[in-house]
Amino acid sequence: MAWPEIPDPLARLKILLESSTPIVAIESVEEVRAVRLVRAACAALNLAAFEWTIASGLVRCGSEVGEIVPEVHSSPSAYGAAAQEALINTKAIYNSQEPAQMLGNLESISIGAAFILKDLHRHMDEPVVVRRLRDVGQKFSENRRTIVLTSPKIEIPSELRGLVEFLDLPLPDRRRLRQIIDEVVVRISRHHTLQRKLDPKGYDAVVESLRGLTEEEAERALSQALVTRYSLCPEISSDVLEAKKSLLRRSEMLDFLEAGDAFSNVGGLDNLKRWLVQRRGSWEESAREFGLDPPHGVIILGVQGCGKSLCARAVAGEWNLPLVKFDTAAIYDKYIGETEKRIRKVFAVAEGLAPCVLWIDELEKIFAGSGPDSASVDAGVSSRLLASFLSWMQDRKAPVFVAATCNNVTALPPELIRKGRFDELFFVDLPSAAERKQIFSIQLARRKRNPAEFELDNVAAAAEGYSGAEIDAAVQTALYAAFSQKSQLTTPLLLNALSQTVPLSVTRSEEIRALRNWAETRAVPASAAGKNG
Repeated sequence: MAWPEIPDPLARLKILLESSTPIVAIESVEEVRAVRLVRAACAALNLAAFEWTIASGLVRCGSEVGEIVPEVHSSPSAYGAAAQEALINTKAIYNSQEPAQMLGNLESISIGAAFILKDLHRHMDEPVVVRRLRDVGQKFSENRRTIVLTSPKIEIPSELRGLVEFLDLPLPDRRRLRQIIDEVVVRISRHHTLQRKLDPKGYDAVVESLRGLTEEEAERALSQALVTRYSLCPEISSDVLEAKKSLLRRSEMLDFLEAGDAFSNVGGLDNLKRWLVQRRGSWEESAREFGLDPPHGVIILGVQGCGKSLCARAVAGEWNLPLVKFDTAAIYDKYIGETEKRIRKVFAVAEGLAPCVLWIDELEKIFAGSGPDSASVDAGVSSRLLASFLSWMQDRKAPVFVAATCNNVTALPPELIRKGRFDELFFVDLPSAAERKQIFSIQLARRKRNPAEFELDNVAAAAEGYSGAEIDAAVQTALYAAFSQKSQLTTPLLLNALSQTVPLSVTRSEEIRALRNWAETRAVPASAAGKNG
């Protein structure tokens, strides 16, 4: 099985232009890349290409604003002839800066061409602009003329939706990232002397560090790293990775995190650990040749504080994969249609980083409102969001492992937890006596204490009903007490700290009992014992 192919936007654009698609919308922050793509498609199809901005008017691509065409006061046909002559001679059309007037001019042009209109979305709320754009689009559908809209965000009015095709600019694949590295090195070398200390393995590491960035972001991150070090060296990979983390944080939807500890530092959860260990490396070429598909992901549900998030992070640490966290609060947008676009962007970035682990904390908060009554609450946004997520989980080919945690599984729609989307549903209960002993041992070792110096059997028995997080808090409390007394941490101090805490299993016993009853026949126990002991 080969890696999934990245869609070729140039091939797609050539089809759209050749078939006389009236309006093509390229919604992207990469304006330079979009213009370059249109120019390449036009060159291949022997079409003219023109650009419009409100600052410069309508000008042929690649030319400077030349002589302005004199104003024509005669008939519209005479004006159209003058405008067409100006275009052929790469001159700016007179009075073509104002959007409505520019669109009126386009109706009189008959040569085959693509007209790149930059940031026209800012005028889409003007009735005259929408009407003229519709008229031009209807006329352009009869021959090889196409309007190409470029902008970071494009809201298409309902009157125009039947005329518009969207073209996505995919994130660069490994092959393209290698080209970008070579191009940036050549460009920087014109002004700076670069030492080259990178072997093929280091080159591959830089490529992996760049994955998930747009072409322009990759060029910028790499340029800054090269100028900082004046060298193409192994440290470039770390520099680029830090730049990528910063860029993802600014996206307000994904956060690039440090991978968690390996499973050896997670107490209990033996069934879940075994399941994950068996799937380690299943995204590699050898696994594909063996006939394996990469795993889709797991939902880890259970009692709060019992290690769900810790284990989700440990997956990336154990598998040595990038870990990105999906910010569930940032996905919703007040504008209709924007929320769906945001989650599609999340999917695209995650696939660009693949193989990786996508961590979704508190999954129920995203889809809790996706039931049959959601349309009356949020205009159906939650339902459409769920549909997009289900489709992606079912159909994606890129190895993105989704580690989702959940506290209230009853809030999840049933179609989300059926097999085929997530591979398995694990239930994390309160730790057993053996698991509590293991957790105490791990927590003490983390704080530079020798677990063998403590009566762990007694301490674990005293912590019956405590979650892993509550055990961690008790160890911390005992350490504060020892520090204040100028003494060493002892078993009595641990027992005293436990006695001063009322665990969640007591304060919320009814909820935990109901969760256990639900999971008994619907989920796989994350621990080998399967029950609290």
